[in-house]
Formats: sequence, structure tokens, C-alpha cells
Amino acid sequence: TLLLIFGLLYSAFGSVRDSLIIFSGVPLALTGGVMALVFRDMPLSISAAVGFIALSGIAVLNGVVMLSFIKELKQEGLELVEAIKQGASQRLRPVLMTALVASLGFIPMAINVGTGSEVQRPLATVVIGGIVSSTLLTLIVLPVLYLLVYRLTKAKTKAQS
Repeated sequence: TLLLIFGLLYSAFGSVRDSLIIFSGVPLALTGGVMALVFRDMPLSISAAVGFIALSGIAVLNGVVMLSFIKELKQEGLELVEAIKQGASQRLRPVLMTALVASLGFIPMAINVGTGSEVQRPLATVVIGGIVSSTLLTLIVLPVLYLLVYRLTKAKTKAQS
């Protein structure tokens, strides 16, 4: 599943570097999902594993929204730092809304105590915990990582020429 996600990112952006920057949201999302399971004292089950698969897609989606807008601003002629600042600030609301809607949608499953809840709760817990952590990454770490990677790449090209 993760290879398929990476392949789709590569086909969309045409760059291994951009794909890896976006894909960096997945480990933090998975960490958030594991921490949520530990916090709620739930075992890793098949339904939790399904939650991790869903979470990987959601984590990548927020990164795609952010990075594609930053790249669009760069193509319009903005400097790298200014494009990152504007992109991060202008995509703050869409990223937060996506995360909030997805998290709130899973809350009834996470607190359910009726029939079948033992299957639903781990899945919802993983998704909620992972969305919270991946949203933080998308809003804070991803723009900084993008800046660092592109500055490093620019420095390498100058050194080679």
C-alpha cells in the first residue's frame, strides 16, 4: 500500500524529492496512531491495521494540498521563502478543516460501546490519533522540510558548477 501511495505521488509530481517530502507525513501519522492506541490501552488488531492504511492516505492528502500550492506560488514567480510562507498561511484553513472533519467523523466510532464496537474503536482511534499528529506535521514540519531540501539542492548545484 505504501509503495502504491509513493508511486501515485511520483506520477503526480514527477519528482522523487517532492514525493519524499510529502511521504514524510506518513511516519508521523503512524506514530500518532500508535500513541493513540497506547493511550486508550487498545491492542494492535486487524481493524487497527485497516485504520493505519486509511490514515496513510489521509496524511498524504494534506501534504499534497500544501506542497502543490507552494509549487504553484513558486511558478507564479514568488521567491522560495515567500512562497512557503504564503502557501502555509493560505492552506492553513483547508488543511485544518479536512483534519477536523475527518477526526470528528470518527469520534462516534471511537466512543461506541454497542455491538461491534470492539472492531470499530481501534480503527477510529488510530485514524483520529494519526490525523492529529500528521496535521501538525503538514502545517509546521512540511514547509520547513521543503525549504531545507530545496536550499540544500540549490547549494549542491552551485557547488557543482
